[in-house]
Amino acid sequence: MQQKILNDRYELEQKIGEGGMARVYRGRDLRLNRQVAIKVLHSHYASDTNFLQRFHHEAQAAANLRHPHIVDVYDVGQDADTHYIVMEYVAGSDLKALLMRNGALPIEQAVYVGECVANGLDAAHRIGMVHRDIKPQNIIVGEQGQVKITDFGIAKSSLSTALTETGVTFGTADYISPEQARGLPATPRSDIYSLGVTLYETLTNRLPFSGDSSIAVAMQHVSADPPPPRMYNPRIPPQLESLVLRALSKEPDRRPITARDFARQLSGYRDIGEQATVVGPPIPRPAQPPIPRPAQPAARPISTGPTSPRPVLQPPRSQAPPDNRGLGFGGFLLGLLLLGGVLGLVYLALSGAFNDLFNFATGAPRPFPTIVAGQPTEAPTGVAQFQVPSLANLTSQQAFDAIHAANLTPREEAPRYSDVYSTGLVLDQFPLAGTTVTQTTVVTFAVSLGPNLVVVPNVQTYRSQDAQNLLTNMGFQVQVQEEASTLSEGFVTRQDPVNVKLPKGQLVTIWVSIGDKVTMPDLTGRTVDEAKQLIASSGLSFSFADVQGCDKLGDLCNRFAPGQVVSSVPRGGDRVIRGTAVTIGVRAP
Repeated sequence: MQQKILNDRYELEQKIGEGGMARVYRGRDLRLNRQVAIKVLHSHYASDTNFLQRFHHEAQAAANLRHPHIVDVYDVGQDADTHYIVMEYVAGSDLKALLMRNGALPIEQAVYVGECVANGLDAAHRIGMVHRDIKPQNIIVGEQGQVKITDFGIAKSSLSTALTETGVTFGTADYISPEQARGLPATPRSDIYSLGVTLYETLTNRLPFSGDSSIAVAMQHVSADPPPPRMYNPRIPPQLESLVLRALSKEPDRRPITARDFARQLSGYRDIGEQATVVGPPIPRPAQPPIPRPAQPAARPISTGPTSPRPVLQPPRSQAPPDNRGLGFGGFLLGLLLLGGVLGLVYLALSGAFNDLFNFATGAPRPFPTIVAGQPTEAPTGVAQFQVPSLANLTSQQAFDAIHAANLTPREEAPRYSDVYSTGLVLDQFPLAGTTVTQTTVVTFAVSLGPNLVVVPNVQTYRSQDAQNLLTNMGFQVQVQEEASTLSEGFVTRQDPVNVKLPKGQLVTIWVSIGDKVTMPDLTGRTVDEAKQLIASSGLSFSFADVQGCDKLGDLCNRFAPGQVVSSVPRGGDRVIRGTAVTIGVRAP
């Protein structure tokens, strides 16, 4: 970061994010003394006149957009070759980072986020703006529960038709709408599709489509049906799943008519869910760090129809005190219990059930029955006993046959992943093999799904720590290597493997940028001209030559001829920032 203050007003304090188009800094407006977010366009866009015209035009259009669920744009400007946008700063985290840390959000929180984003998009669509890059990375969740859309940097307004080439595709492949993937212009319903993908990921912590390349993912958006989200998160109610899948329709006409319509559907679903929690307790779920809700209720679209009142639980009816006069029904029931107990003792005495107690008291031996699997034996009490067969390494059908042959009842449980048992073979049973049971016992078992293969996510351009946390939480081992890159220091430049299925515990290697650095060449023994050529070809700049006599060089004077380089700053082999100025020491004639 070469400049600290832009136009003597905006101070850059700390980088908080980076994308393909710009870096984002937390900064301060020195004139108004308030904290802001400053998006600085990458330098290679500074020479693209058409892009800069579109960039400034769209930023100015976004500055006119005000909504509780959209990050405000305060200013757009230029300082020399640095182009920037000044925006509202929201302390918190983007939704992607939140998912990486905590996994899928609870249903109510995910729906709340989707509703807020849909309301924000509706406000943009109403003034003719299409975002074109809705994704979790562009949704900020504030520390106080605010949900705000950011990065309208590639948005298209109705005023910019002449500045936007027809067929130019923007957006991220993981969230791109089918029509954008086909090169068609984005519409408000394209944003709804991308929000559908985002809501899918928020509910399941998975994307509906993955592939070896961005093209492969985009083509799936065009032609493949997404797996039902309930496949990955069975807690998702069917009605909510239908809303998400409708937003993911391939044909725009099948999606919600407007973002406002989608927000109303999510709001209606959330209201129903909140009412349901009054009538009955929710299904328990694992504890997750909650998204704090804002102190004031979020803005909702104005409803043109009547709202249905929430159900109110009636207080319990008062009950008259019990009538304790006479023996009544309670005395009758007590009599029945006493009579049943007496009859039970008589039955046990006649059947010899007390013989075991007598034998134990007198020390007499008690006979132990010999049991053969599948063959009933008479227990001392007269109840037939059976032995549970071993189901180890049997297939599902073989396990059913073995349990039936033992005159017992089988029941197969849901299959489970296993790194030990082969796919399709029994990995667990209950009761255990050899256990003696009665004929009414149900023998349960489960078969193996084989190793749990997990798709290695693409973490390129993630912060190193976020990438390591994501991969580790998914069960992979992570190896980190460093390399020079034009990508900012601390961000992942590449990885191996990516977008393939591997068992948990496998090694994933990521390369992390140390910044745009180059290796300083060894210049000793070179002539001044040769040294200058090496410095330039290495991406460095020549500063000056310090000509030194033997009185300063000492022993070095005998090792190098006059006019040869004896030293350099930086030294050969050092890794330095590209463009660093190099000073060389040269032996005097």
